[in-house]
Amino acid sequence: MTGALRAPEVLLDEAAIAATVDRLATEIAADHPDGVVLVGVLEGALLLLADLARALHRVAPALPVTIDAVAISRYLPDSGRVRLLLDVGVPLDGRDVILVEDLVDTGLSLAYLLGHLRALGPRTLDVCALLDRQARRILPLDVRYVGVAIPDVYVLGYGLHHEDRYRNLPRIVVADRDVVLADPDAYVAALYGT
Repeated sequence: MTGALRAPEVLLDEAAIAATVDRLATEIAADHPDGVVLVGVLEGALLLLADLARALHRVAPALPVTIDAVAISRYLPDSGRVRLLLDVGVPLDGRDVILVEDLVDTGLSLAYLLGHLRALGPRTLDVCALLDRQARRILPLDVRYVGVAIPDVYVLGYGLHHEDRYRNLPRIVVADRDVVLADPDAYVAALYGT
């Protein structure tokens, strides 16, 4: 089946991602001329975090940028709760902080992380997301820096994954969720040319 499966539709190719990241960096640099702490949500936002930090250097070479990360568990079964697996290691007290996410969806995980980071005393705390899927939002949250608003589609690539597959694709594709649920490797041949 996997050999005959058509490749998913490309939502954002490499050039579109790069242009979006550059735009986000320009907006962030303009709003935070005294420096910023980027806190990426692992593992999905890792690629965006790295590209955003480099883009900030390109658009504002003298801008002080600190990079850190947090990680949370998946939702615990029957609880609707997550837990913190990795906390930030740099002090956030009195600093401008931007939580960097690959995709904002329901807002539940984001609300948890924002509450946690607010307790660490940042001067400002904003969210930067490459993708914003508002159609699935449960909690009303402000995402200040939005790369691209997307409809309710299932996406893979550029950090987004299914069972840790497809994260390293340099583009974002719209996939059939039912197909990858049935066979996590279903799109490997189509997307990687194997």
